[in-house]
Amino acid sequence: MKNRFLILLVLLSFAFAKAQLQQSTASDSLMMRSIYDHNLTQSKSYAWLDHLSNKIGGRLSGSVQAQLAVDYTLAELKKVADSAWLQPVQVPKWTRGTPEYAYIELSDKSTINVNISALGGSVATPDAGVRAKVIEVHSLKELESLGKQKIKGNIVFYNRPMEPKKIQTFEAYGGCVDQRYSGAREAVKYGAVAVIVRSMNLRMDDLPHTGAMSYGDLPLEDYIPAAAISTNDAEKLHSSLKSDAGLNFFFHQSCENLGEATSYNVIAQIKGSTYPDEIIVVGGHLDSWDLGDGSHDDGAGVVQSMQVLESFKRLDYKPKRTIRVVLFMNEENGLRGARAYAAAVKEDKENHIVALESDAGGFSPRGFSFDASEQQMNQVDNWRQLFKPYLIHFFEKGGSGADVGPLKGNNTVLIGLRPDSQRYFDHHHAANDIFDAVNKRELELGAATMTSLLYLYDKYGVIIQKLD
Repeated sequence: MKNRFLILLVLLSFAFAKAQLQQSTASDSLMMRSIYDHNLTQSKSYAWLDHLSNKIGGRLSGSVQAQLAVDYTLAELKKVADSAWLQPVQVPKWTRGTPEYAYIELSDKSTINVNISALGGSVATPDAGVRAKVIEVHSLKELESLGKQKIKGNIVFYNRPMEPKKIQTFEAYGGCVDQRYSGAREAVKYGAVAVIVRSMNLRMDDLPHTGAMSYGDLPLEDYIPAAAISTNDAEKLHSSLKSDAGLNFFFHQSCENLGEATSYNVIAQIKGSTYPDEIIVVGGHLDSWDLGDGSHDDGAGVVQSMQVLESFKRLDYKPKRTIRVVLFMNEENGLRGARAYAAAVKEDKENHIVALESDAGGFSPRGFSFDASEQQMNQVDNWRQLFKPYLIHFFEKGGSGADVGPLKGNNTVLIGLRPDSQRYFDHHHAANDIFDAVNKRELELGAATMTSLLYLYDKYGVIIQKLD
């Protein structure tokens, strides 16, 4: 009789736990439905992006446009947050100057105009431009193998494409971006006078894609100009070299490094009602390149992060934990905003339990990647079914984002929103990264997905990793 009673007690306990789980799941499902409904009918994200893109435009660190974006987003966040403030950050100030100009000069003196764009941080060419023979390479290793004898006095043409076989396009990007970032620094060692880099783009088009480059610890007098060439024109240059190895390449650019300027991270939050010292951060970067208006990179992430607060506010959801938006300055060419924020977090001994970043464009959300422990991933797996009705299926252990990376700690879960990436690099750092390239519904779905995940973390907290 006693054993029967114990068995009955255990069965009742399991039944009660199952009923509680079902009730909780039903409650979460209803809340998420209300989040998606609100975002798809009353979201402010698209209107905010319209203003950032069409009223302000490209937002280079240290520029007037960057400051206008700071002022605008701060004012808008004050409408949906308990508090909002600015965090000063010193950022590099670089300007493009007049439009770049380039052509291929064949041995018969005929010319072929090509599309180029100065890389961010590059120095200008001399006033008369740069004209020299071209040495084509496909990697930094190949450059080294050629040595000074073949490179000195020439323009190095880095022509390694993004790998089209990679389904994850960010892997393809990572596989060739070293030639853009480090190409000039390495070419200087062998006496190159300039570098031209194939744009980081899977599509064949006439749009050069800019992006950050670095001279490392080279002395200023050793700097050489660096520019990106469009994919179509990279193919033209490659073909021309095949038939005319003695051709010259000419380009002119007037970009300039102007030292540093004061800018700001924009920060706003809704204070937690139960655990205010447990902070959940969501953010994107407010700066952008100047060729387009930075709608995908990263205007979308900025307004989606702002929308998280707006959604909670309008749905009258009172978070248990503090939900904080951080719009980081200077992700594109320095990560100064991210580092300043992380330093302040450490100094103030704040407890950040989750940090979510959106910096992969405003395309349809597919899920998230998590920099988290196995125990924390198990927690996330329990929520996967809640996202299934919204076709959100990608929950993977992996990277997060550049701006939340400096917040990494033993128990902080770092997360990156992962939209469909197949078209992202068609626009990345190029003149077609504009408002019209962003689909309103896809943008809103991304914001709803971010809000839903943070709702779950706010309700249940984060599993504390067991340290050995």
